[in-house]
Amino acid sequence: MSIKMIDITSKPVSYREATATGFIKLKPETIHRIKNKLVEKGDVLTASTIAAINAVKNTPLLLPLCHNIPITNVDVKYNVEDEGIRVYVTVKSTAQTGVEMEALTGVAIALLNIWDMVKKYEKDESGQYPYTVITDIRVISKVKVEQRENQN
Repeated sequence: MSIKMIDITSKPVSYREATATGFIKLKPETIHRIKNKLVEKGDVLTASTIAAINAVKNTPLLLPLCHNIPITNVDVKYNVEDEGIRVYVTVKSTAQTGVEMEALTGVAIALLNIWDMVKKYEKDESGQYPYTVITDIRVISKVKVEQRENQN
């Protein structure tokens, strides 16, 4: 079977929105550092927000069969919990195809950026990561609103 991009030429432009989430389990000491901005590399959540937005905008470069669509908004939120950080990325567009992959990519990269910025604090004596884990990356919401043509 060959690989091909799906032809969306005849699909109407619609409002599209998707929210994805994911979680990174971290040591309590690392969470304390993040909350109190004591991470040597800088503000973890701000840097991860920028990484998520860049990832959303570059999804078609990473996933070759995704369409390059106009991104009209990216919203990144965090819930700092006792055992780690939950990331939420909501992506909006007016396009002929959905934004689920963009939202998922934004979440994945935000989580990877968090790990990168705190890995110094997560390693054990042998340089391994026995506690740190990224889990639960999934789409939690999807919206599609068909655009109506002017009826004049």
